[in-house]
Amino acid sequence: MSTGTWLTEKRLRAHGLLLGLTMWSIYVWMLATPTLRDRYGNLKGTDFLHFYTLGCVAAEHRGSDLYAMNAQAAIASKRVPDAASIRYLPLYPPQVSIFLAPFSWLSYGWALAAWWILSALIYSVCCHAIWRLCPALQPHRGTVLLAAIAFPPFFHLIAWGQTSALALACFTAMFLCLQKRREFLAGIVLGCLIFKPQLSVVAALIFVAVGAWKILIGAALSAGAQLVLGVVYYGMRPLQQWFETLWRVRSVLPLLEPRTYQTHCLRTFWTMLVPWPGVAFVLYAVSAIVILAVTIVVWKRIATPLSLRCSMLLLATVLVSPHLTVYDLVVLAPALLLTADWLIQQPLTPLNRPMASLLYLIYVLPLTGPLARWTHVQLSVIAMCGLMYLIHREASNRNSSASGKRLAHADS
Repeated sequence: MSTGTWLTEKRLRAHGLLLGLTMWSIYVWMLATPTLRDRYGNLKGTDFLHFYTLGCVAAEHRGSDLYAMNAQAAIASKRVPDAASIRYLPLYPPQVSIFLAPFSWLSYGWALAAWWILSALIYSVCCHAIWRLCPALQPHRGTVLLAAIAFPPFFHLIAWGQTSALALACFTAMFLCLQKRREFLAGIVLGCLIFKPQLSVVAALIFVAVGAWKILIGAALSAGAQLVLGVVYYGMRPLQQWFETLWRVRSVLPLLEPRTYQTHCLRTFWTMLVPWPGVAFVLYAVSAIVILAVTIVVWKRIATPLSLRCSMLLLATVLVSPHLTVYDLVVLAPALLLTADWLIQQPLTPLNRPMASLLYLIYVLPLTGPLARWTHVQLSVIAMCGLMYLIHREASNRNSSASGKRLAHADS
């Protein structure tokens, strides 16, 4: 497998092995303590404490505490004494806590282990499902497996104990449905992203622009059904509180993003780069509109393979999202696999040579996020924009070629 002059399979294997061994060895060493605190004093699983607490709230049917930080902190400290004084801003819709309730039946340590296993299993199934559809990657099972294990966002997903594996499952299932032309079912899956609504906005706008109404109807029904489930279980008030919380979310972003350098989207890219909040927001809005427009153009060019169109959608989802932390980059796994598969099948040209390098950079640059504390430039965002530009160029070339063939056929 070679996608460029320096990206040989041997080198990719070496980089993946070194990266994977380094990250996971250090993490295991950090966790090797007799308590729920790691060697740096952080709670093991980090954000999973919030989900564990939400599960406890649901199990005890305490809907009034779903958006009460102090009440949840009290529940957490009671169930997990090592978590005393840790507080989280509740932003998930009410029904999420219902799905998390079974974890509250276990002690925190066992619940965290189950969550890790579930997240790793979902990630593995998604990567395998996409890999099976990539003929050019079929002979390179070992390299793909090694790259998947060493993917930095996957490492962060486990280390933070986050929910992004579920978002990855939604996007993977949506692609599989679209490939089989089951648009309504693709919409049902897309609607499941209501638990992280910021990740569904781009897809919804794209499907509106291209007139994919079956997808949109399915998504609306799926999202609505989940919200109704929360109302049936808790009543109407928690849902109202969730909407009120979303309305005020911009004012509490500092609480959501204590480490801005670990975010990888256009909004925080401009926030770190430009010291004036108003100007930074305008630049974010303008760049997000450009990204959306380019993605819509690619989707309207049906000569472009579905694999590249879905890769564009995922890249745009990450960039346009108003809040996207490093673990959420796990949703890019299908985009990296699909684009790499397409690229290997193409002749090496001046256009796709840099595409290979950008794929590599998107893969590894999440590791360098902390450097943005000093440089104020999140390089991963630049790499993603670069890859989108090249895919757009490829789509334009394909569209021009298809138009030329139609004209030639008409003339003959």
